[in-house]
Amino acid sequence: MGTVFSFDVRGGDPTAVRAALDEAVDGLHRVDAVFSTYREDSQISRLGRGELTVGECDPEVAEVLELAAEAERVSEGWFSTTYEGRLDPTGIVKGWAVERAARRLAAAGVSGVSVNGGGDVQLLGVPGGARPWRVGVSDPLRPGGLAAVVSAAGATELAVATSGTAERGAHIVDPRTGRSAVTDLLAVTVVAPRLTWADCWATAAFAMGARNGLAWLESLPGVEALLITAGDEVWATGGLAGWLG
Repeated sequence: MGTVFSFDVRGGDPTAVRAALDEAVDGLHRVDAVFSTYREDSQISRLGRGELTVGECDPEVAEVLELAAEAERVSEGWFSTTYEGRLDPTGIVKGWAVERAARRLAAAGVSGVSVNGGGDVQLLGVPGGARPWRVGVSDPLRPGGLAAVVSAAGATELAVATSGTAERGAHIVDPRTGRSAVTDLLAVTVVAPRLTWADCWATAAFAMGARNGLAWLESLPGVEALLITAGDEVWATGGLAGWLG
């Protein structure tokens, strides 16, 4: 998936945690092998070329494609699994894979887990004591600075995902044109319970632009967001303040 993953695991039996961690890491490598659009022999590449059917792929392929279809429906087409005329579900795969890894560790009996995949984070449980998980949101206009800090206080699960151009340049596509999205935004950060959806919604909202993206995000239940424009304007959904601290 071309990025770095990190795990912060609290509590649990050390032997069980180590086994779950090994399983989670192996699972991430397997996801990369199955879904990579850069590997000619991956199942998703072969599926896109018509060499395999969905039924002949691992069950995870059907699961991801069903989730992607739901994301496309909810976003009214602003999220898409098509890129340059070929199948490309990478817009949902990373968030889904990180969330799945976190849940594998949570099932091992840990008290808290944070899994970070390239800056997109799934939080489950608590890190210990009265301290909540906290996630810094990078400021795209001030390298090394933070635009906000998200606190998971009061939540047993929370995800934070950012889409934008600061780290990877203009890589987000406008599904209507098939070309790089041209918007007034530099970054969209979405806070929601599940990283699978937070990642999708951040990408879709970025392609929509600030005004339309904010209005759409406001309509989604359980979702809050921070949008930063190229003009250094900061826009936020009405309930975002409740997650800052």
